[in-house]
Amino acid sequence: MRLALAQIDTTVGDLDGNRELILSRMADAKDMGADIVLFPELAITGYPPEDLLLRPSFVHAAERSLAQVAKEARGIVAFVGVPHLDRDLYNGCAVCAAGEVKEIYRKRFLPNYGVFDEHRYFAPGRDLFLLEHGEALIGPTVCEDIWQPGPPATDLALAGAQLLVNISASPFHVGKDQDREQMLQTRARDNVCYVAFVNAVGAQDELLFDGHSVVLDDEGEVLARAPGFEEALLVVDIDPQEAVGRRLRDVRRRSLESERESVPEVPVVHIGTPRAAADPVEAQIAPMLDDLEQMRLGLELGLRDYVEKNGFQDVVIGVSGGIDSALASAIACEALGPDRVHCVSMPSRFSSEETRGDARRLAKSLGASFLELPIEPIVESFLETLAETFAGREPDTTEENIQARARGVLLMALSNKFGWLVVATGNKSELSVGYATLYGDMAGGFALLKDVFKTDVFRLAKHLNKRAGQELIPQTIIDRAPSAELRDNQLDEDSLPPYPELDRVLEEYVELDRSREDLIADGFDPDVVDRALAMIDRAEYKRRQAPPGVKLRPKAFGRDWRLPITNRWRG
Repeated sequence: MRLALAQIDTTVGDLDGNRELILSRMADAKDMGADIVLFPELAITGYPPEDLLLRPSFVHAAERSLAQVAKEARGIVAFVGVPHLDRDLYNGCAVCAAGEVKEIYRKRFLPNYGVFDEHRYFAPGRDLFLLEHGEALIGPTVCEDIWQPGPPATDLALAGAQLLVNISASPFHVGKDQDREQMLQTRARDNVCYVAFVNAVGAQDELLFDGHSVVLDDEGEVLARAPGFEEALLVVDIDPQEAVGRRLRDVRRRSLESERESVPEVPVVHIGTPRAAADPVEAQIAPMLDDLEQMRLGLELGLRDYVEKNGFQDVVIGVSGGIDSALASAIACEALGPDRVHCVSMPSRFSSEETRGDARRLAKSLGASFLELPIEPIVESFLETLAETFAGREPDTTEENIQARARGVLLMALSNKFGWLVVATGNKSELSVGYATLYGDMAGGFALLKDVFKTDVFRLAKHLNKRAGQELIPQTIIDRAPSAELRDNQLDEDSLPPYPELDRVLEEYVELDRSREDLIADGFDPDVVDRALAMIDRAEYKRRQAPPGVKLRPKAFGRDWRLPITNRWRG
């Protein structure tokens, strides 16, 4: 049997575009002699369609689009993700063959944790079936179904499935590819089944899908693996019948079957026979990537898809001569090309000649356009207007924030005039503790580094330079102590704990939900913990107003994080 796994980048709501993409990959798979082609979860609609699924017109349009796909499925069998309405709504895997929809499997396990909210939209499926292709029996599943250690995979295997197919839209975080593949290896070994897992690739708002589609034999060995963060058509020859011999020697399965009170009756649906034998294909096994390369590629893909799927051409970034705006600019140039990136320096009287020069050198090194718009006259006009009202009060963060907001106004004016998307440059460390100005440096349409800790910002900057073999980001920017430059001789560490200490606390408290007592018991500095936790809890109102950004870590601010703004718990 020749399998093709179509790792595609769909767009939510673009039913026509998604259908054209599916049909194009189906034709490619057929040309390569594939018997079966797999498409990701909800490929017809894009994933996740969220409350579009509450609109009957959208669901019916998806059904019509599926019918057009099925009509073209001749000489090949296609597994396609689609919402399926049958008295209630299901997350379905349509099996298309001979010009029609032969059957639709309904996803059983609906995730309702982290970024998932599928109980809001779908009913869980209950029925199972096997698909007969030649002498092979195939068990279809959808995404979360395969993450469960028992049914439906075990029931399908006990009923005779030699190949478990899983169509998925599995969101990314750093290291998820390895965790997921280890889980799939366990499913293959435990069920003595081949496993074919196709994943979506691309970005949808803040969610990122990394691809890394994979095919495993019944001993968990990787037969083929698609690359991450790019579209691919992964083609591999397999012989699921090889699992039969191992099953005959594995008496544990018989024990499992005999111990169960009842084994569900699983009907078999015939879907075709293998095509004439062709020359074997050499399957691709793409290498796994380290964490820095995953972050780089994830940020590039997340920004590129957000820009292009939302109809923008160019982006504009405020560059200060600091590390965050430098990294954001470098990533944007890699993702979009430097001709689509506009760097704007907005110096004040507190900006040093060094940072002003570095901002200009950065843009030149990247090949991006550069514009300098001094903000001092704007800030002075604000202060003059407020002088009488502020009389008798000492300068404080108010005057600092006026500078940040003046910059936000300029960036948004450029966005309005030229249609450029403003990319905010704040990082996760700053957003966690509220070290950012609402309507100032938080202004923008997309917060590229929203889920990148400050310590990782430095690591990524060095990684980009090493990968390029030159200083894309001037070394003076990397070496300089972080500063907002909103007052004389200001450093971030005047207001915050050192970033290496702060980021360790943030990872434990924000991502692992550990308490103050837990952290102190583990040896964290109590002063750092108390300062960090107080700032995190106070800053929720700011985070709610932040732009969306790429999710890179297991828990990100946004869909993952639901802390109340009005909250007196300080545990």
